[in-house]
Amino acid sequence: MARKKTSNTSRKKNQKSNFRNRLSKLSSWERVGGILSIGLFFFALYLLISLISFLLSGGADQSQLSLTAREILTNPNLKIENVGGKWGANMADWFINRGIGLASFGVVYLLLILAIKLGRIHKVSLSRNFGYGIFLIIWTSVALGYFMAPLYEQSYLYPGGAYGFFISQWFNSVIGNVGTFFLLMATMLICIIIAFENAWPVMRKWMTRVKKQPATDAPLSDEEVYSEPKAPVINEKDDAFAKVVEEDDEVEVVYADDKNKEDDIEIELEPEPEENSPLQKTEGDKEKGPKDPELEVEKRKEDDVVDSIQQDLSEDYDPTLDLSRYEFPSLDLLKEWSTGNPQVTNEELIANKNRIVETLKNYNIEIVKIKATSGPTITLYEIVPAPGIRISKIKNLEDDIALSLAALGIRIIAPIPGKGTVGIEVPNRKPEIVSMRSIIASRTFQESEYELPIALGKTISNETYAVDLTKMPHILVAGATGQGKSVGLNAIITSLVYKKHPSQLKFVFVDPKKVELNLYSVMEKHYLAKMPGEDDPIITDVQKVKNTLNSLNLEMDNRYDLLKKAHARNIKEYNQKFISRRLNPEKGFRYLPYIVVVIDEFADLIMTAGKEIELPIARIAQLARAVGIHMIIATQRPSTNIITGVIKANFPARIAFRVASMVDSRTILDSPGANQLIGKGDMLVSTGSSLTRVQCAFVDTPEVESIVHFIGEQPGYPTAFLLPEYMDESSDEPGAVDLKNRDDLFDEAARLVVLNQTGSTSAIQRKFSIGYNRAGRIMDQLEAAGVVGPNEGSKARQVLLQDEYSLEQLLNNL
Repeated sequence: MARKKTSNTSRKKNQKSNFRNRLSKLSSWERVGGILSIGLFFFALYLLISLISFLLSGGADQSQLSLTAREILTNPNLKIENVGGKWGANMADWFINRGIGLASFGVVYLLLILAIKLGRIHKVSLSRNFGYGIFLIIWTSVALGYFMAPLYEQSYLYPGGAYGFFISQWFNSVIGNVGTFFLLMATMLICIIIAFENAWPVMRKWMTRVKKQPATDAPLSDEEVYSEPKAPVINEKDDAFAKVVEEDDEVEVVYADDKNKEDDIEIELEPEPEENSPLQKTEGDKEKGPKDPELEVEKRKEDDVVDSIQQDLSEDYDPTLDLSRYEFPSLDLLKEWSTGNPQVTNEELIANKNRIVETLKNYNIEIVKIKATSGPTITLYEIVPAPGIRISKIKNLEDDIALSLAALGIRIIAPIPGKGTVGIEVPNRKPEIVSMRSIIASRTFQESEYELPIALGKTISNETYAVDLTKMPHILVAGATGQGKSVGLNAIITSLVYKKHPSQLKFVFVDPKKVELNLYSVMEKHYLAKMPGEDDPIITDVQKVKNTLNSLNLEMDNRYDLLKKAHARNIKEYNQKFISRRLNPEKGFRYLPYIVVVIDEFADLIMTAGKEIELPIARIAQLARAVGIHMIIATQRPSTNIITGVIKANFPARIAFRVASMVDSRTILDSPGANQLIGKGDMLVSTGSSLTRVQCAFVDTPEVESIVHFIGEQPGYPTAFLLPEYMDESSDEPGAVDLKNRDDLFDEAARLVVLNQTGSTSAIQRKFSIGYNRAGRIMDQLEAAGVVGPNEGSKARQVLLQDEYSLEQLLNNL
């Protein structure tokens, strides 16, 4: 019997404990939110059905609804037509007639939003929806009460409800009917302007749009109907040309009549070209005799520009929840430097064409076709040489053509890859500035699906040049002093900030000059990464640079371990698994943001630290691509002792600004060309297979300050992104401990050791969540200060102080 009683009591205890466990699980916030979400959702649907049924059958139920709520609910003989029954009819009458009118449907919307938010079904902004929703409910009720006041005496339905009618009548008595109308219109327009960023510019354009009508009723001419400016007409007295005819997208220069035939350049085109050949001539040309090759001018095609920046954040993108209210920088923070109009005239194009043809003719080089493509700072002249002309012969005339054109410097591409032409790049007399605003607003950049999109500038054909950093995957930027390297780095950083959320991207800035990248310290708690215990997020000290690079190596190794456990080949696959909740954070998995390391002056680091800097950089460049760590290093000394073979082998993507000699150009690009650039942002981009000439986008220092301050003023993370801790044990001599440079946790660790009377490095490591190297360094400092005794092998160190009073005296003396 005693055993049965004991078993019964144990069963009761087990049942009570199981009930408590179930109750505790049921009281978790996630389940409570789900229960409330389901309840609110079905209540909102019930209210919606009742409101709609009231509009359809409210007149039939109106006599019944005059009774009190108690009589309606308790009298079984009442017949209600409303689908929602007695309760639904009474509730609908209370909301519509005795409440806020037809604006009651907005209450259903707010209930659905609240249900979605509580159930975490969809990512919605509760404050934004409730703020605008409540305003629209009140405004709609008052507006309906104002405009539909006559219906209140003729129908059972009160469109604005009792409250809307009362408030509108009160406004009428205070400011009159006209004043109430103006108040309603003004409040609605102000709300639209606040809610939509582009509302006011659209309204302003609509209000200022004025169409000019002709003074007479005569039909408009073609020039009046289509007022787009045409290409300027060349002077009829020109020796080689008479006019410029516009055909589709090209402007073709047409020869003069026979009266100017004797002044034409005589070029004999032999042998007879085949059909559809660039050497083909018409019969009329044979009768007129040889003449200059035609100049085809390719029009600049401006990239489409979007009105505003729209950031597409995935619905289930978990990391952005911590900064769900983060706003991306707007285009208004950037200045429009470019005029948007071509600065190259047809007169300049034709004059350069004549000089190129004349110079080549002096060296018995005949050409049959020439085409010009105008860019913001450079015009590309593509020529088709006559059969039998050696390309190397044209290449050797680079300096002679530059002399005849009186140009700052030309570059000959012989031949252009993928084309059967020879390219001659000539600087424009009036170069145009490429603004960063136009690059960021271009559809090429905004609609790109790159993981890390970088917009560098515009090409010769005036197209936005955007690349994916993850495909490059590291960039070497080099050039002489003052040729645009710092502006290029700012353009890279700006384009990444405009496209990626702080949870998706982190920067590590290394700036030995201490002034170039200091502006970005403002956005420390959003985009920057640093080592634990560091005060300055911008790394300037050489010793800290070495520790940071080694810390990045540790981060890289840790990420590879996570990828191995997750069975993912790269960071993209890993993050997709993490977002889809296929990786458990309790097992050590975490979301991995991209890390971009920017080193402004690489030469100073190599001269100071040498191999200690080069080896960790080379290891990161070799292995870190798959785990999302990318490097951008810049230097103004493109020499072989700075850009070594190890660096060049691991940095296939190169950006070369103007350099002083061909040797420097070959050091950067493995080919000449950078010595022939014109400076001021003119650069060559090499992605391994080909060179692309790009005019770098200009972003000024005040623009960068505006962007970083806009980001820094927003709520950010508690701290910067912390890299793994790395302590350089070789920096001090063995046994040498400097108590003047004690660790920040020295006092707390000393109190912990004295309180527990146990001197253990692992205990300090676990208590303060620090690395083993740092914990060992603290223990050595405690030994030097006389808090603990020397190391005794596997045993814990002896604690020399017995009470906290002695410890406080020791700390005060230190």
